[in-house]
Order: sequence, then C-alpha cells, then structure tokens
Amino acid sequence: MRDHNYYVYILTNKHRTTLYTGVTNNLWVRINQHRCGEVKGFTQRYNLNRLVWFEHFRDVNNAIAREKEIKGWLRMKKIALIEKQNPRWVDLSAEWKQEPKIDVDWPSVEEMVRDGKPGLARSVTASLRSE
Repeated sequence: MRDHNYYVYILTNKHRTTLYTGVTNNLWVRINQHRCGEVKGFTQRYNLNRLVWFEHFRDVNNAIAREKEIKGWLRMKKIALIEKQNPRWVDLSAEWKQEPKIDVDWPSVEEMVRDGKPGLARSVTASLRSE
C-alpha cells in the first residue's frame, strides 16, 4: 500500500496580522509557491509566507476536514493552536533549503488518535473536544 501524506498548515506575515489555513500534499513545494508569490489571491495580497504551524495526515478526507474545522475557528483559537506548538511564532520553514525530511514513518494524527498514543494525540483530541 502506498503511503499518502497531506498537510494542513497555517501561514502568517511578518507582523502576524493575518492568518491563512490551507491543505496540501507537498508542504515544501506549497510553501515555496507562497514565498515566490505563485499563489495568486489572498496569500499574495497579504504577503503570507511564514509557516507557523502544520499537521500531517495520511488520509486526504481527514486533512480537508481539519482544514475546514480550523477555518471555522475564531482568530484567538487559531492563535492558541499555533502557540501550543510554536510559542515564538518561528517560521518553521525558514531554513528549508531543500525538501525537509519529515519522517513519514512517524504516525500521522489519525494514527495517534486511533492507537491512543501519548503526546500530540492528546492535544489533538483535547482540541477536538473543546469545540
């Protein structure tokens, strides 16, 4: 069976004034497209090119559902999600000179929740319950 990798991500700009949530199957390529202004529209208009948060999924439907869920949140809830994993709002892709080696052998969010593994799974399920 072929592994599939999907990512839900949040971008912001230099001053953190605007947030954008998206989904992709190639995070490195997509972030570079945002950086180079190849993605016309909202992200280009507001210069959203700093990756401040992302989650990995194996199932596209779960990734799309998570993207929609986050897009429905108020800004404060998105900020809390970002700051839980990235309190300094560091650009997580700043030093990517080539495609990052995201260990696809690590469990995805769905696998952690399904298998009851500690760590991120707890924070994911806790955030889902707080709806």
